[in-house]
Amino acid sequence: MLRVEKIDLSYGASRALRGVSLDADPGRVTCVMGRNGVGKSSLMRAIVGLERIRAGRIFWEGRDVAALGAAERARAGIGYVPQGREIFPFLTVRENLETALAAAPRGSRVPDDVFELFPILRQFLRRRGGDLSGGQQQQLAIARALTARPRLLILDEPTEGIQPNVIKDISRVIALLAKQRNMAVVLVEQYYEFARELGDQLAIMVRGEVALAGQAAALDETAIRRLLTV
Repeated sequence: MLRVEKIDLSYGASRALRGVSLDADPGRVTCVMGRNGVGKSSLMRAIVGLERIRAGRIFWEGRDVAALGAAERARAGIGYVPQGREIFPFLTVRENLETALAAAPRGSRVPDDVFELFPILRQFLRRRGGDLSGGQQQQLAIARALTARPRLLILDEPTEGIQPNVIKDISRVIALLAKQRNMAVVLVEQYYEFARELGDQLAIMVRGEVALAGQAAALDETAIRRLLTV
C-alpha cells in the first residue's frame, strides 16, 4: 500500500503542501479533489518523485521511498499519468509506449493487454502521438504508464478536456485495474460526480492541506461540496 505521512513541500517561500497524509490500498481507488491551486498536482508529483519534500515520509509497500528519484520509484512499481498527458508528439504510438520499458525488467515488451484495455491504440501504432485526438492521447498516456506493469497508478486529472464517451472508457479501465488486477489507484479529479461513482476513498484538499478524508460512502456530501467551493 501507499502511505503518505505529513509531508510538506515548498516552492521557494511558497508552501504548496502542509502536513499532508494520504493512504491508498491495493484494489481501491482513492480520489483527491479540490479547487485549482490547492496542491493536488504537487502531491502527485511528490509521490512519484518529481518534487522533493521538505518534511514527512512516503512509504510504498512498506519501504520509505522519499529519498528515491522518480526513475527508481517507477522501477519500484509506481506508474504516473501526468496532467496534460505529456505524450511525445513526434514519436509514434508504439514508440511512446516503448519509452516506458525503461522502468520494466530488461527484455520486456509492450504487453498485449494494454491493447485489450485500449483497442484503438493497436490501429494507430504507426501514427504520431501528436496526430491523435485528445481522448486518444489520454488513452495512450495511461497505456504508456501501464506498460511498465505498475502496482500503484497515479493519474492527474485524466478526464480533463476529454469527450464523454472516452471518459466512460477511462472510468471502466480504472475500475478494472483496481478491482480485477488489485492495483492501488490514486486519481486527481475535478468533478465530484465522477469521483463519487469511481472512488472508494476521497480526500478533499484546501490550501495545501487535506481538509476531509475517508470512505467515499461515509462522507457527508454537503460537506464535500462546501469544501470544493471554498
